[in-house]
Amino acid sequence: MASDAGPGSGGPAAAQGALFELPEELAIDTDVARRVMVGFIRNQLHQAGFGRALIGLSGGIDSALVAFLVAEAIGPEELLCVMMPYKTSSAESVRDARLVVEKLGCQSETVEITRIVDGYFGDGDVPGDGGKSARGASQLRRGNFMARARMCVLYDRSVPWSGLVVGTGNKTEALIGYTTLFGDSACAFNPIGDLYKSQVRQVAAAIGVPEAIIRKAPSADLWPGQTDEVEAGFTYPELDRLLFWMIDKRRSDEELIVMGFNEAAIARVKRLVAVSEFKRQVPPVAKLGPRTTGVDYLYPRRRPGSARR
Repeated sequence: MASDAGPGSGGPAAAQGALFELPEELAIDTDVARRVMVGFIRNQLHQAGFGRALIGLSGGIDSALVAFLVAEAIGPEELLCVMMPYKTSSAESVRDARLVVEKLGCQSETVEITRIVDGYFGDGDVPGDGGKSARGASQLRRGNFMARARMCVLYDRSVPWSGLVVGTGNKTEALIGYTTLFGDSACAFNPIGDLYKSQVRQVAAAIGVPEAIIRKAPSADLWPGQTDEVEAGFTYPELDRLLFWMIDKRRSDEELIVMGFNEAAIARVKRLVAVSEFKRQVPPVAKLGPRTTGVDYLYPRRRPGSARR
């Protein structure tokens, strides 16, 4: 069912140098997807009354693809890429992020988050403001804090830049909850949120994201040696296939088993999707009055009086 995809293909990908593995059923027309996402970016900014955007650029494929899409939509001069390494961030991530900036010719800033994080958790024998509980924090807890620290920086930078924060999370991560609430999931809008990771790779190859970024193992770079696939226990191609047939095509467990999917994997992924539902929804509001925001007081983002220019 899988093929090795190469760069530049507008339709279903064929084997061209084994740049990445693309399951056949996930292949999309990248030209159409690109036009839709670029138009979406322009429309979202226009509706909110903004002409500029900014993203957190990690050196990974998701944020690299979004940077390319935003630069195409509004011009690189209106895009600010903010790099926010921690002291343990890999040199490769920083290098790849700079490679994207150089290729696009967009504005960029580097803001170290080390003192923000260590100021809370502590550093070596120096205690942090988070107290005794923070000193013994797990890697996951520290990683979530880093993701939220980065978003604090990004939203602060959005003020002098006068731009909207663009999301960089993909559909695979959103469905299984592999995202930090109010961290990497926070944004004004997300152009790649309906692309599975395998499809992100396909569009990235077509749009010209550097090959080194497409080839490397996906990682949130939250601690040394961390990779998405090792942490999740799945490769993205197999996880994407299962999610595609389970979510998009609504196949039952029995049908998925007949298709060759492992019963234990089906159960695990279904649970991941179910327990992370709260991450995908706007916080519910208890309805008390006649018009409640988010329930029956709803307007388009662009309404009379919202223009900023």
